[in-house]
Amino acid sequence: MLHRSTHGTAQFDEALTRASERGDADFSKSEPVVRKILEAVRRDGTNAVLRYVAKFEKRVPTTLVRSDYDGKGALGRLPTEARAALEHAAERIQRFHEQERDAMFGEPSGAIGGGFRFNEDGISLGLRVRPLGRVGVYAPGGKARYPSSVLMSAIPARVAGVKDIVLATPLSSDPSSGSDDVVLAAAHLAGVSTVVDAGGAQAIAALAYGISNLARVDKIVGPGNAFVACAKRLVYGAVAIDSIAGPSEILVVADASADPVVVAADLLSQAEHDEDAYCFVVTTSAKLLDQVEIELARQLESLPRKAIAREALCRNGYAFVVADRNAMALLADKVAAEHLSLQVGEAEALLSQIHNAGAAFVGHATPEAAGDYVAGPSHVLPTGGVVRFGSPLGVHDFVARTSFIQYSAEALEHDSHHIQVLARLEGLEAHARAVSVRLAADPEDAMNRAPTTKKTHKRDCR
Repeated sequence: MLHRSTHGTAQFDEALTRASERGDADFSKSEPVVRKILEAVRRDGTNAVLRYVAKFEKRVPTTLVRSDYDGKGALGRLPTEARAALEHAAERIQRFHEQERDAMFGEPSGAIGGGFRFNEDGISLGLRVRPLGRVGVYAPGGKARYPSSVLMSAIPARVAGVKDIVLATPLSSDPSSGSDDVVLAAAHLAGVSTVVDAGGAQAIAALAYGISNLARVDKIVGPGNAFVACAKRLVYGAVAIDSIAGPSEILVVADASADPVVVAADLLSQAEHDEDAYCFVVTTSAKLLDQVEIELARQLESLPRKAIAREALCRNGYAFVVADRNAMALLADKVAAEHLSLQVGEAEALLSQIHNAGAAFVGHATPEAAGDYVAGPSHVLPTGGVVRFGSPLGVHDFVARTSFIQYSAEALEHDSHHIQVLARLEGLEAHARAVSVRLAADPEDAMNRAPTTKKTHKRDCR
């Protein structure tokens, strides 16, 4: 079932190359459709969104934009254990991201603000940090509901101090059915202020460009299908985005101490997401792999989504056998997986050798599923090897920074020669004059005495 190879063979090198170069998304099929949708929403606003919801989602929302959604009521209508689980997850996620905020910005138990400032020789320098004004959170909908994605995306924004959080997700065509309660309850717990009842590229367009009763947002975060990912890529620049999410992925690093039942279960936990999910395992024990293969076949039989999981394993399941721990760490860095599960002895020591991972699950007792739901750090992670330079969604994604500079007259005089020399080295005389006119007793005289470049023809813009 897994594509299996051993270090030192050509097959191993080919498999590792395929695994490490998996992130090249192909939007050739979706992009023409998405561009048409974006342009229509930009031109026609609400009417275009409703038109595409009817076309692709086969329904007509009763209310497209809801600022008075009944999240509190939805939470109260949930079964007791579902409500308790959501509240537990929300509390954990908030606590983690408050710690993140305080460590990054030194703002215990308060909203982000300020920054830092220092004075040196008459120059005041600093950095101001402020929360974004409006953020859009996308959560997939339709047949499945993902309240965890709402919590994991919106709570870090709220902790950062974002005042207006907009959730875009397709709701049920029958509001009285109660099928939306779990998503609306999660929105309530996460601090969502407005719900947009739409999915797909049309929802991304509504967030990015604004429609009636909905102002455009500053940033869009959250996972989605290929059309959503393509739309996020195309609206970047009009708004910020977190990343382009690809298929879910996991790399299990296992030695002879690992339990094959657990290794197989963790691989399947990602394989059941969709047929394009990636499942990697690297081990020093060929015997363990034999047992994992047996367990995969056994556990698949009772899995509700076994067809999806089996297809993912057959399509994108890779098993690598290497010689030692150092080789496992090197391969983990090469693969740069979204989820890294370390099922080895002295797992923390091995983690110190690995640089590239979105979220690391350390030790035999730590399932990746804990990170998906209740551990605390956001489960919105870079995929496709982007963890080489990307990071999990967090408080830092919902702030903007402004650097500030303030000179005294004496400090400017001290730096003026260097500034003007560098400006003229680059042929930017106006830059140099912007310094000299501030220091001269007669600014007009300073303009006349400033070095000039070769004469050019005069232009009159009138």
